[in-house]
Amino acid sequence: MSAWLRRWWPALRLRTILLTVLLFAAAMPAIGAVFLRTYENTLVRQTEAELTSQGAALASAAANLWPGAVRDLTPADPDARDDPGYYRPESTSVDLRGSPLLPERPAATPGQTADPKAEAAAEVLEPIFDQTSRSTLASILIVDRHGVVVRGLGQGGSLASLPEIQAALKGHARTVLRRNGAYHPRYSFEWLSRASAVRLHHARPVVVNGQVVGALLLSRSPRALFRGVYQDRAKLLVGAGATILLLVLLSGLVSRGVTRPIEALSAATRSVATGQGSVPETPATAAVEIRDLYQDFRVMADAIAVRSRYLRDFASAVSHEFKTPLAGITGAVELLDDHFDTMTPDERRRFLGNISADSARLSQLVGRLMDLARADMAMPQAGVATDLASPLRRAVDAQGGRGLDIVLDLPDGLPPVAAPEATIEAVLVSLAENSRQAGATALQVTGESVEGEVVLRIADNGPGVPAADRERLFEPFFTSRRETGGTGLGLSIARSLLAASQGRIGFVETAKGAAFEVGLPKA
Repeated sequence: MSAWLRRWWPALRLRTILLTVLLFAAAMPAIGAVFLRTYENTLVRQTEAELTSQGAALASAAANLWPGAVRDLTPADPDARDDPGYYRPESTSVDLRGSPLLPERPAATPGQTADPKAEAAAEVLEPIFDQTSRSTLASILIVDRHGVVVRGLGQGGSLASLPEIQAALKGHARTVLRRNGAYHPRYSFEWLSRASAVRLHHARPVVVNGQVVGALLLSRSPRALFRGVYQDRAKLLVGAGATILLLVLLSGLVSRGVTRPIEALSAATRSVATGQGSVPETPATAAVEIRDLYQDFRVMADAIAVRSRYLRDFASAVSHEFKTPLAGITGAVELLDDHFDTMTPDERRRFLGNISADSARLSQLVGRLMDLARADMAMPQAGVATDLASPLRRAVDAQGGRGLDIVLDLPDGLPPVAAPEATIEAVLVSLAENSRQAGATALQVTGESVEGEVVLRIADNGPGVPAADRERLFEPFFTSRRETGGTGLGLSIARSLLAASQGRIGFVETAKGAAFEVGLPKA
């Protein structure tokens, strides 16, 4: 299934997906109203509430007009009405999803003779029932205490077998759902409505002098779903219009905040990939995440541009550095090939020596290039905490002597740094080697703890660095001692090693003169 979906899934634009999601979210209430019967269930419960209120009023009238009823004419206590328990509203009980649907109400069966008092009460109540039915369209039956109908359809017959009548004669009001046998569909989609073929039957006891003397049975069909929609069409149309307007506004907001900025960034990506164009300004209406994406992309584009220039300059420098010894080797080989027999032994040794020296320089360049590549690819190590004293002393022991005296002056209590020992040792070795090649005889290493990092300063008594060369000190292959074997890669390697550990290196002026400054983050 997953493979099939990947094969046939259409390519959708982001704005299409977002608009579809918004439309579906807006349509969910309408879908729920029709297919989940939410609105229809509300109509049914509204009908039950109306039958309950009508039944309560009619049952109260019947109880007061029933022959032999003792009417309490004592005014109600005003304080009693302040009691929250005085009012006892009845909640609805039917539910289209959960309530059982009973068969159509059967016809009344022959029964015993009706109670004369019930017949007398029905005669008195007849005008009230008639006027109520005329305005509410509810069918109203009254039965005596044995379930015999004394007023309404089936008069003279018994409905004592109906569960709602049985409940009412026991003193409990009850509402049930029954099929409506007289129902005939009139609309094409009326089959969607379950309530169309349903009729509510509400039975309510008539209590006189504390005893159940009869019951009322009210029945009515609920308002049909499509009729209710039609009757409420104005409200529904206003709601639909407001929803569509809101969707248009939300779509515009999403378009300006998400889709348009992404499309602009996509176009800029293609332009930057071809080397033409630049990252556009971040749209003011873009979402916060899109703004962050623009900023990240701008940083990435700048890094790619810097890296591209670095690779281009690096390739040019490598070509230049390799060209000189290769040209020397090629020329010496050609001379030896053409004049080997006529050369003296001293000339042959001189040319072979030149080949050997150029080959050694090439080998040294390749080795230093490998060191630079490893330094550029170095990754920061998590959880590193290095005491500076140990790697610095090893570097001093390795580089001290041979005409260069190294003094290590570190204060007590320097915090550990977040850099490997090998990095610290390699950086100091490279700086010490530079000092020796420049002709220095003394080198001093001092350290101090500042906010967030430990700073090392390395100063020597050499001739110093010309002001014109200071900006290029850390460029690959830049060296002023090429004739003595310098490759111009030592400081570049040191900078790359430190950068892998979030460290730094620079050339600064101090009160005591110029010095290299190395910053290492605290662990």
